[in-house]
Amino acid sequence: MPLRIGVVGVGYLGRHHARILSSLPGIDLVAVVDVNTARAVEVAGANRTRPLGDFRELLGQVDAVTIAVPTELHRDIAIPFLSAGVPVLVEKPMARSVEEADAMIDAAARAGVPLAVGHTERFNPAIAAARPLIDDPRFIEVHRLGTFPERSLDIDVVFDLMIHDLDVVLSLVKSDVAAVEAVGVPVLTDRVDIANARLRFVNGCIANITASRISRDRVRKVRFFQPAAYVSIDYADQKVAMWRLVKGEGPKPAIEGGLVEVASEEPLKRELADFVDAIASRRPPLVTGEQGRGALALATLITQKMGSTDTP
Repeated sequence: MPLRIGVVGVGYLGRHHARILSSLPGIDLVAVVDVNTARAVEVAGANRTRPLGDFRELLGQVDAVTIAVPTELHRDIAIPFLSAGVPVLVEKPMARSVEEADAMIDAAARAGVPLAVGHTERFNPAIAAARPLIDDPRFIEVHRLGTFPERSLDIDVVFDLMIHDLDVVLSLVKSDVAAVEAVGVPVLTDRVDIANARLRFVNGCIANITASRISRDRVRKVRFFQPAAYVSIDYADQKVAMWRLVKGEGPKPAIEGGLVEVASEEPLKRELADFVDAIASRRPPLVTGEQGRGALALATLITQKMGSTDTP
């Protein structure tokens, strides 16, 4: 039997959920839900499914659901599905607060169903290709710069953009965060639009992470420095380069490396396929609720260090 899935929220990102799910084999896109009736009708028509105006209409009709609504609504929409035994994929940040995230995690645990969090960069083919090459990073430099958006202005840049890189860094540095320094500046809105965080891990690794939504150019790059090796990742172009110091017979070591082969694919498609496979295989998704909570907790700490009380 096909897996019956619904999409709640078909704005900027949710419409792509609907597009991809409607094309995946073994999936029955039962309906799309949006409070904007015209938008729901448009996306439903494009993906040969039904438009609905209330997420509650999906209860009892689906085997799984993806949620791409404003962050403030995540908990209140996710918990009824989780409590009914329906697996949920919720977009990042997973909730407004760690307490709300905990409530979602608890609901999933009680029902024994997967709760996935949409940290899409974890599914970027460039990250997948680079992961085996990164074993002991000592310094990490991240730049995520974007032009001023027309969406996600209800949260600051830490929860909107930087949280992607927080999740990636936490998944690659096998150590706890020991200390955080951060600065943020509201420039075009009353929320922080550009931010920098310096993370020091217990094992000595340092991560310097910059996120901006007021830049002229779009940049999404991360560099990892580890003993005798350097790995550079371009998220947007899905490119990876690695350079190593190789000791030869001569007095001077040689530097070897170059581009690494990357199988290009849409990260969101990989994310949704992982969610579907996790349900079918009865395994945890690649990005679990606990990991989404970890990125949220670190983002919250960063805003506190900036002297901001802003939460998503």
